[in-house]
Amino acid sequence: MDLFAGDDAIAQWELALPGLSGVARLPVLVPLAWHLRQRDTGRADALADEAQALLPALPAAMRGAPAARLQLLRAEVRWLMGELDRAQSLADAARDAFGAIGDMAGCADAHWLCAWIAVDRGDHACRDRELERCAAAAHGAGSTERAAIAEAASARWAVLRDLETARERWGEHFAPDPARPVALDCWIHDFLGMAASQSSDFGAAARHYLRTYEAALATGQVRTAIIAATNIGEKFSNLNDHHAALEWMQRALDMARPKGWPRSTAAALLHTGDTLRRLGRVDAAGELLREALDLLQPYANSRLYAIALQYTGDLCLAQRDYQGALAAFEQLSLRADALDQADFRMVARRGCAHALCFLDRPADALVLAQEAIGLAAGHHNVYNQVAGLRVLALIHGTHALPGPADMREASPALHYLRQALQVAATIEGYIVPGDLYDALAEQYARVGDYCEAYMTARAASAAREKTHSQDATRRAIAMQLHRQTEKARAEERHHRALAVSEAERAELQQQTSAILQRLSAIGQEITMHLEAEAIYEVLDRYVHALLPAYAFAIVLRAPDGASLALAFGSEAGAPLAPFTIAPDDGTAWSLRCVRERHEIAVDDLARHAPAVDGCAHCASALFAPLLLGERMLGAMTVQARQRAAYGERERLIFRTLCAYGAIALDNAQAYRQLQEAQSQLAAQEKLAALGALMAGVAHELNTPIGNSLLIASTLEQKTQDLDNALNGPGLRRSELAAYIDDARKATELVMRGLHSAADLVASFKQVAVDRTTEQRRRFQLHQVTHEIAATMMNRIRSSNHRIGFEVPEGIELDSYPGPFGQVITNFINNALLHAFDGRAGGTMRLTASTGADGKVTVVFEDDGGGIAPEHLSRIFDPFFTTKLGRGGSGLGLSISYNIVTGLLGGQISVASSSAGTAFTVELPLVAPAPASEPGPAAY
Repeated sequence: MDLFAGDDAIAQWELALPGLSGVARLPVLVPLAWHLRQRDTGRADALADEAQALLPALPAAMRGAPAARLQLLRAEVRWLMGELDRAQSLADAARDAFGAIGDMAGCADAHWLCAWIAVDRGDHACRDRELERCAAAAHGAGSTERAAIAEAASARWAVLRDLETARERWGEHFAPDPARPVALDCWIHDFLGMAASQSSDFGAAARHYLRTYEAALATGQVRTAIIAATNIGEKFSNLNDHHAALEWMQRALDMARPKGWPRSTAAALLHTGDTLRRLGRVDAAGELLREALDLLQPYANSRLYAIALQYTGDLCLAQRDYQGALAAFEQLSLRADALDQADFRMVARRGCAHALCFLDRPADALVLAQEAIGLAAGHHNVYNQVAGLRVLALIHGTHALPGPADMREASPALHYLRQALQVAATIEGYIVPGDLYDALAEQYARVGDYCEAYMTARAASAAREKTHSQDATRRAIAMQLHRQTEKARAEERHHRALAVSEAERAELQQQTSAILQRLSAIGQEITMHLEAEAIYEVLDRYVHALLPAYAFAIVLRAPDGASLALAFGSEAGAPLAPFTIAPDDGTAWSLRCVRERHEIAVDDLARHAPAVDGCAHCASALFAPLLLGERMLGAMTVQARQRAAYGERERLIFRTLCAYGAIALDNAQAYRQLQEAQSQLAAQEKLAALGALMAGVAHELNTPIGNSLLIASTLEQKTQDLDNALNGPGLRRSELAAYIDDARKATELVMRGLHSAADLVASFKQVAVDRTTEQRRRFQLHQVTHEIAATMMNRIRSSNHRIGFEVPEGIELDSYPGPFGQVITNFINNALLHAFDGRAGGTMRLTASTGADGKVTVVFEDDGGGIAPEHLSRIFDPFFTTKLGRGGSGLGLSISYNIVTGLLGGQISVASSSAGTAFTVELPLVAPAPASEPGPAAY
């Protein structure tokens, strides 16, 4: 997530948010709240509360980053409101949270905020450390923009310590780049503006601060924009255009007051007050400064508070309130020591000396003025050195005090004024003010050196001319800046108007695109269903979600093709009573819609006669045909309680839903017809398989029964011969013994044949029962496979093929032997029909084995011609066969696939080559419970 974002990104999030619900709002809520933190602090707080409430719905591993970001947001809000301790605590916690999840960009943002908290605390060493850590973390995250922003802020503060050192280090660091990000541009121009200001290039400083102001507003850095506005006003004041300065101060104040941010409001009040003082409106200036000091109490250790003390002291001197000035400058002295900033030490001592001079404490004033001069000289600050020397001259001119030991002038005041003149001459481009020459001329006159007084007075006049020329130049610069400002404002208004127009166009386009995208997704959901009831439920749900809907109904053509019957309907959430619209009903809107084949919008139902398909409680309605090509399926209606509820947008949505509904309902009807056809064909296939089974069994029974009949008839004849011999000439012992031996052999053969027939009948009975009832039971795989093979042996042998088995005993399944047998039978029939087409002597092989995962693997192989590669992916498709009209129905393998993957709960696969085909069936030892069986109760 970026540290700052432009207005376009905010607009995109604002547009996206209303269309989201639940946890899906979080990816938009968090960045929107974060980037509104200074634009609209109250709303950012509210959005953060909403996002916080949604966080528990996220997986634990995904909560860290948004939770830390929301915590950092709250920290910044507390900072803006002046709650520095609370802000620091929250920022530290957020930084630790980011660190725990390795989010270095988040760590950089936390360090950035900590740096500005340190600024407001007046802890500039901490500020520098936090900015360095911010840049390091940003580099670690690969965020060069964040790192550059932190470096530009460091450069800004370095200017206040030592301008030349800062320029040496940072001057070439920020090369001009038209593609530079706007947020970074803000801070680079802030640094350049500060550097220009410290070198008294007030025009350049104002231009840089104007760029800072515009970039800050564009990226949501409102506090920075307020500071930039006050700095622009101050530069106008330095250029003697105090009215333009006040305009910018007022702009800063207008931004700061509604926010309720104490520091920003106080900064605007301070600079406005000082500008009013320069204009001589000391009373108004005093009111503003007092209000600012009250607001700055939480920032009593900050540099801004020190500036407030300086402005207060200057105001008191202007009001000749020397006691008040002394108090203000003494407090400034304490703050200067705490901040360790030499410029405040110089100003504080000089101000105290000025006040003490008029409080009849000349000795103390003298000491402080000399300290101020010493500090200024030590820091090469010639401006403050000149000001200190002038205060020394004021003290000596007011009080009779001994002069310095090295004094060469006629009086101490003259001595210090001459020194001030000499120091001022060392300042490049500095024009000595006329009042300094006037003071010198006055002192020369006092000591009787009228010639020098005259010459100095002439120098004062020349200085004033130069000063006036410089003032004119400054006023010209101010006017130029004023024009640039007005031009910038006009361009800003123009661009804002363009942006509003573009935003409206983009919003409309995005809404249309979003509607189409959502309707496309809805269409996919509608058409994915193949059952009418499911389609009705989805249509009802989306009609109520997207349109004003009190009543909703779908009417379809009745079997007679002329009347319409209610297929689905609801009113106020309750189902509608069934109704039929007769072909001659002249009031029914749906019938008219179907006949005219176009939609009908009724804005005021009360103006029309009541209709069977019109809601009595509704005021407007929309009817649209369910049209698929030239085929009319029926009509759909939505009705609302308000009048004229359906505009062009609503009609587009409803028209699209009707189109998707027609496609889905037609698909559902086709699918239902296909299911019925498949069920009929599957039943025919099952009966055909059972008939083949019976024919095979009959053939197998023919041999043992025929043999038994032959032996029985032979035995009958021999018994008759024995009876004739017994009743005739007599029965020899040898003949009786031969008969008994033949009878024993015949009995053995008959019993063997009849036992074989009985076993075959028993197998047939079990297989037939399994096939027709899908009975679930425990069974031995070895036994069932041999029973199935027994019923197929006649066909296998008559085709001159053979089958082998490797099914070990002891494999027991709790499953469905009948459907399993049908699968194996289909494999055998498929091999006989396709694999061995045109050849004899084919071999089939059935093997089974168990694995450690509680499953059994059954493999059926043949050494036939194999399956063509282009057919391999389609062999399980319904009605796919290469023998259509020549014995193939195309359902055998499809039924097998459905049995294995559905009822038996297994998997089936096939591998084929020119050497043959292998079907692999993997089954659980315990079949899954069917969907109709209730599961165990959960307590």
